[in-house]
Amino acid sequence: MAGGCRTLCIRVNENFSPLAPATSMGAVTLLVGDLDAQTAFYRDVVTLQVLAADGDTVTLGRAGRALVILRHEPSLRHAASGSAGLFHTAILFETQAALAAALYSVARRAPQTFTGSADHLVSQAFYLTDPEGNGIELYWDRARTEWSWTHGQVEMDTLFLDPNAFLQTHLPADAEESTPTEAATIGHVHLSVGDVASARAFYVDALGFDVTAALGSQALFVSAGGYHHHMAMNVWNSRGAGPRMPALGLGRVDLALPDADSLGALTERLRHHGVQVRDDGRTVAFDDPWRNALHAVVG
Repeated sequence: MAGGCRTLCIRVNENFSPLAPATSMGAVTLLVGDLDAQTAFYRDVVTLQVLAADGDTVTLGRAGRALVILRHEPSLRHAASGSAGLFHTAILFETQAALAAALYSVARRAPQTFTGSADHLVSQAFYLTDPEGNGIELYWDRARTEWSWTHGQVEMDTLFLDPNAFLQTHLPADAEESTPTEAATIGHVHLSVGDVASARAFYVDALGFDVTAALGSQALFVSAGGYHHHMAMNVWNSRGAGPRMPALGLGRVDLALPDADSLGALTERLRHHGVQVRDDGRTVAFDDPWRNALHAVVG
């Protein structure tokens, strides 16, 4: 496969391995203007649980796993239109029933925040926007054995998905009475960037993700370990954007690496490519070309 050849070439020419196959996404930190309202939205609408509340920071997640961290930054304002930053945070549910329960909560409590749905062949997804304009995707993956790959790229599409039909088929009978507690994860994070070529140079060449799909100069999808995508970058709303100024919205994206050796290899690779790294022995922090902050930890 082309993907295998690409990985092999990277190993031979640069003496650096790609990201460890067991790499996954950690929590996403959002800088928010109204902490109470945003907490209520992610708790009551998105159906996450408050795991910790410490002053100006609230951590929400499922089954003890942090997914979204809200940090109160009342002095910041919204970014200007066309800026780089967060396109959406994608929360992955383990079953269609769990996804349906979350979608039902959106329909009951904040239907005006719903922005669309799609069958992407690899997944079924529903989209909404939180009260401060941050995009959210709620989705479920089909089994990997059902994904199709052609020349090293996964086949994805945007097909019609009826949210009402999905609810009728998959919503549990006790959805109104029960409190969702099933585990969920951050499946992927989608960013708005200034150009795809720079995104590829950073996220593939420097960071070590593999390309899983590309839409010319419009969008790039990357992953570790053969997932359909852990991260994506597009220019649909942000072509030509430069480095971000401090603003509400994306605060940080966390990457969870499987062990200390993998974290050390990532640090060496980033430094080799001239990326400034802040390493405190537990967390490796760095920025992409648009000053989107990333932290890599042993997760």
